[in-house]
Amino acid sequence: MTKSTVRVLIVDDSALVRQTLAQILSADPAIEVIGTACDPFVAAERMSEQAPDVIMLDIEMPRMDGLTFLQKIMSQHPIPVIICSSLAERGAQSTLKALEYGAVDIIGKPRMGSKRFFEESRVVLCEAVKAAASARLRVFKPSCVVEPKFTADAVLSRASKAMLETTEKVVVIGASTGGTEALRALLEVMPPDAPGMVIVQHMPEVFTRAFADRLDTVCRISVKEAERNDTVLRGRALIAPGNQHVLLKRSGARYYVEIKDGPLVSRHRPSVDVLFRSAARYAGRNAVGVILTGMGDDGASGMLEMKQAGAATIAQDEATSVVFGMPNEAIKRGAVDSILPLHAIAESILIHAG
Repeated sequence: MTKSTVRVLIVDDSALVRQTLAQILSADPAIEVIGTACDPFVAAERMSEQAPDVIMLDIEMPRMDGLTFLQKIMSQHPIPVIICSSLAERGAQSTLKALEYGAVDIIGKPRMGSKRFFEESRVVLCEAVKAAASARLRVFKPSCVVEPKFTADAVLSRASKAMLETTEKVVVIGASTGGTEALRALLEVMPPDAPGMVIVQHMPEVFTRAFADRLDTVCRISVKEAERNDTVLRGRALIAPGNQHVLLKRSGARYYVEIKDGPLVSRHRPSVDVLFRSAARYAGRNAVGVILTGMGDDGASGMLEMKQAGAATIAQDEATSVVFGMPNEAIKRGAVDSILPLHAIAESILIHAG
């Protein structure tokens, strides 16, 4: 084991899931699976033998459920925890509750239906583990991120000419690791007449709808999972559905969203780069782009295109980011106008898009 290797403990009551996760993660030279456990009691024994850097945890298990175990971990010895859950409506809300209790991320259990699904599961799982290891719960520097196979060109080609002028403002936001709580804090303070927003949060399908529904209950604006041809309206935020790209489009003065399948872009679907590039094309200087906490570089290229098109661009600062990867990449590429703490971003959005 090298100094940069991420040590992972897998806790799941399914032997097949434990075996599959261990196989996927062990194939990455930057990750070492130090053990597996069928329930939290066995996991506690494994942790006493060797402390992991990251725990992958199921929610529904015998003897002690994952939420209870998560609370014990965070209160006694905080370790980055990734919730690995089945893609089912049942239990989606309780799984989201884990984020409030301190879990770093939610991912879906690997898909075994085809080679493509298995390969995409591998990319998402390994990326999530490395992001968790570098989260602010502990000081850890993951190994270099694998270069993406695709750019936003795979879903949305580059614009050939400028759009006609319009005065309507629109806000696009991208986030990943740590983004669920950052988005809650940001959207909770938005006034009922806030500018229309389209958001990409890296999260599996099913959970994006539950996440949107939860935000809708605590915010003064309306929040919903985006559907094909949804209009972008003042006082409403649209959350990209998991496992699908979302694009901002415009017909006359009306902004709306398009939902598309496609390859992983910057290792993600939905991808922030895809959303930001579409905003650069269809909104131009009337857009405000915001990039929040997250691992990797998704959104950096798209935000640069937005800035070049005249949009206002904002990045969350390092001090308030759980993982400073995505904002930092955008900053390094010269794509960011303002670097702000999370609590100041809402006011800046309202100034630029008011």
